[in-house]
Amino acid sequence: MAKCDVCGKSLKFGIQISHSHRRSNRSWKPNVRRVKAIVDGSPKRIHACTRCLRSGKVTRAV
Repeated sequence: MAKCDVCGKSLKFGIQISHSHRRSNRSWKPNVRRVKAIVDGSPKRIHACTRCLRSGKVTRAV
């Protein structure tokens, strides 16, 4: 599951172009971690991207 429960960041698609300009589909997955966080006052396991963890949008449960 490559989707952040906090910000909604998910899979992105694009085209990979080789040296000979052959085109193929590729995807970028967000860096998502499964962490125990405080949600509505109780600890709960959520999927959060590292950008949300680093910026302080997620309060970690100890």
